[in-house]
Amino acid sequence: MPTHSISDVKPLAPSENEIKLARKLNSVLSGMSFKKSKSISITLKDNESQRTLDVPFSAFRSLIFVLAQMAEGNAVTIMPVHIELTTQDAADLLNVSRPYFVKLLETKKIPFRKVGTRRKILFQDVMSYKVKIDEARRKVLDNLSEESQKLHLGY
Repeated sequence: MPTHSISDVKPLAPSENEIKLARKLNSVLSGMSFKKSKSISITLKDNESQRTLDVPFSAFRSLIFVLAQMAEGNAVTIMPVHIELTTQDAADLLNVSRPYFVKLLETKKIPFRKVGTRRKILFQDVMSYKVKIDEARRKVLDNLSEESQKLHLGY
Protein backbone atom coordinates (compact mmCIF):
# COMPACT_ATOMS: atom_id res chain seq x y z
CA MET A 1 0.00 0.00 0.00
CA PRO A 2 1.08 3.67 -0.19
CA THR A 3 4.15 4.73 1.74
CA HIS A 4 3.27 8.43 1.69
CA SER A 5 0.92 10.25 4.03
CA ILE A 6 -0.83 13.59 3.77
CA SER A 7 1.74 15.06 6.17
CA ASP A 8 4.38 14.45 3.45
CA VAL A 9 2.51 16.81 1.10
CA LYS A 10 3.24 20.51 1.58
CA PRO A 11 1.80 23.41 -0.45
CA LEU A 12 4.39 25.19 -2.57
CA ALA A 13 3.75 28.93 -2.27
CA PRO A 14 5.64 30.92 -4.92
CA SER A 15 7.77 33.94 -4.05
CA GLU A 16 7.37 37.21 -6.01
CA ASN A 17 10.35 36.32 -8.22
CA GLU A 18 8.91 32.85 -8.87
CA ILE A 19 5.54 34.38 -9.81
CA LYS A 20 7.25 36.67 -12.35
CA LEU A 21 9.24 33.77 -13.82
CA ALA A 22 6.14 31.53 -13.92
CA ARG A 23 4.22 34.28 -15.77
CA LYS A 24 7.00 34.55 -18.34
CA LEU A 25 7.21 30.76 -18.81
CA ASN A 26 3.43 30.40 -18.90
CA SER A 27 3.19 33.10 -21.55
CA VAL A 28 5.74 31.35 -23.75
CA LEU A 29 4.27 27.88 -23.25
CA SER A 30 0.64 28.94 -23.78
CA GLY A 31 1.62 30.46 -27.13
CA MET A 32 3.14 27.22 -28.37
CA SER A 33 1.31 24.46 -30.18
CA PHE A 34 2.16 21.05 -28.79
CA LYS A 35 1.36 18.08 -30.95
CA LYS A 36 0.01 15.40 -28.64
CA SER A 37 2.89 13.01 -28.55
CA LYS A 38 4.18 10.59 -25.99
CA SER A 39 6.92 12.91 -24.74
CA ILE A 40 8.39 16.41 -24.97
CA SER A 41 12.11 17.09 -25.22
CA ILE A 42 13.40 19.71 -22.78
CA THR A 43 16.93 21.08 -22.72
CA LEU A 44 18.32 21.96 -19.31
CA LYS A 45 21.28 24.34 -19.08
CA ASP A 46 23.42 25.62 -16.28
CA ASN A 47 26.73 27.48 -16.37
CA GLU A 48 28.77 24.35 -17.05
CA SER A 49 26.62 21.87 -18.95
CA GLN A 50 23.59 21.24 -21.10
CA ARG A 51 21.38 18.17 -21.19
CA THR A 52 18.28 17.25 -23.20
CA LEU A 53 15.68 15.04 -21.54
CA ASP A 54 12.44 13.46 -22.72
CA VAL A 55 9.53 14.21 -20.38
CA PRO A 56 6.26 12.27 -20.57
CA PHE A 57 3.55 14.45 -22.15
CA SER A 58 1.24 13.99 -19.15
CA ALA A 59 3.97 15.24 -16.78
CA PHE A 60 4.63 18.19 -19.09
CA ARG A 61 0.92 19.06 -19.08
CA SER A 62 1.01 18.98 -15.28
CA LEU A 63 4.03 21.29 -15.30
CA ILE A 64 2.12 23.79 -17.49
CA PHE A 65 -0.80 23.66 -15.03
CA VAL A 66 1.52 24.25 -12.06
CA LEU A 67 3.18 27.19 -13.82
CA ALA A 68 -0.22 28.72 -14.65
CA GLN A 69 -1.25 28.48 -10.98
CA MET A 70 2.08 29.91 -9.81
CA ALA A 71 1.72 32.77 -12.31
CA GLU A 72 -1.51 33.67 -10.51
CA GLY A 73 0.32 33.59 -7.16
CA ASN A 74 -1.47 30.43 -6.02
CA ALA A 75 0.16 27.85 -3.79
CA VAL A 76 0.22 24.41 -5.40
CA THR A 77 0.10 20.94 -3.91
CA ILE A 78 0.86 17.81 -5.87
CA MET A 79 -0.53 14.65 -4.33
CA PRO A 80 -0.50 11.06 -5.58
CA VAL A 81 -4.06 9.80 -6.02
CA HIS A 82 -3.25 6.58 -4.15
CA ILE A 83 -2.29 8.41 -0.95
CA GLU A 84 -4.32 7.44 2.10
CA LEU A 85 -5.91 10.07 4.31
CA THR A 86 -7.01 10.02 7.91
CA THR A 87 -10.63 10.91 8.66
CA GLN A 88 -9.49 14.36 9.84
CA ASP A 89 -7.42 14.99 6.69
CA ALA A 90 -10.33 13.93 4.48
CA ALA A 91 -12.83 16.02 6.46
CA ASP A 92 -10.52 19.04 6.14
CA LEU A 93 -10.27 18.46 2.39
CA LEU A 94 -14.07 18.48 2.06
CA ASN A 95 -14.40 21.33 4.58
CA VAL A 96 -16.74 19.33 6.82
CA SER A 97 -16.49 18.21 10.44
CA ARG A 98 -14.80 14.92 11.25
CA PRO A 99 -17.97 13.44 12.83
CA TYR A 100 -19.94 14.32 9.67
CA PHE A 101 -17.23 12.72 7.52
CA VAL A 102 -17.30 9.55 9.66
CA LYS A 103 -21.08 9.35 9.02
CA LEU A 104 -20.35 9.49 5.27
CA LEU A 105 -18.04 6.52 5.71
CA GLU A 106 -20.49 4.58 7.88
CA THR A 107 -23.27 5.08 5.31
CA LYS A 108 -20.87 3.75 2.64
CA LYS A 109 -20.88 6.98 0.60
CA ILE A 110 -17.08 6.85 0.52
CA PRO A 111 -15.07 3.61 0.62
CA PHE A 112 -12.41 3.13 3.31
CA ARG A 113 -10.35 0.46 4.97
CA LYS A 114 -9.52 -0.10 8.61
CA VAL A 115 -6.00 -0.35 9.95
CA GLY A 116 -6.46 -1.47 13.53
CA THR A 117 -9.04 0.97 14.86
CA ARG A 118 -8.24 3.72 12.35
CA ARG A 119 -10.00 4.37 9.07
CA LYS A 120 -7.89 5.08 5.98
CA ILE A 121 -9.45 6.69 2.92
CA LEU A 122 -7.91 6.99 -0.54
CA PHE A 123 -7.48 10.56 -1.77
CA GLN A 124 -9.00 9.58 -5.12
CA ASP A 125 -12.15 8.29 -3.38
CA VAL A 126 -12.55 11.55 -1.46
CA MET A 127 -12.10 13.56 -4.67
CA SER A 128 -14.59 11.34 -6.55
CA TYR A 129 -17.14 12.02 -3.81
CA LYS A 130 -16.38 15.76 -3.99
CA VAL A 131 -16.93 15.80 -7.76
CA LYS A 132 -20.23 13.94 -7.31
CA ILE A 133 -21.60 16.31 -4.65
CA ASP A 134 -20.37 19.38 -6.55
CA GLU A 135 -22.27 18.18 -9.64
CA ALA A 136 -25.41 17.59 -7.55
CA ARG A 137 -25.14 21.10 -6.06
CA ARG A 138 -24.69 22.60 -9.52
CA LYS A 139 -27.85 20.84 -10.75
CA VAL A 140 -29.86 22.16 -7.78
CA LEU A 141 -28.59 25.69 -8.40
CA ASP A 142 -29.45 25.42 -12.12
CA ASN A 143 -32.98 24.26 -11.21
CA LEU A 144 -33.39 27.14 -8.75
CA SER A 145 -32.16 29.59 -11.37
CA GLU A 146 -34.65 28.23 -13.94
CA GLU A 147 -37.50 28.48 -11.44
CA SER A 148 -36.64 32.06 -10.51
CA GLN A 149 -36.60 33.01 -14.20
CA LYS A 150 -39.97 31.33 -14.80
CA LEU A 151 -41.39 33.25 -11.84
CA HIS A 152 -39.72 36.52 -12.98
CA LEU A 153 -38.05 36.99 -9.61
CA GLY A 154 -35.21 39.02 -11.14
CA TYR A 155 -32.30 36.94 -9.86
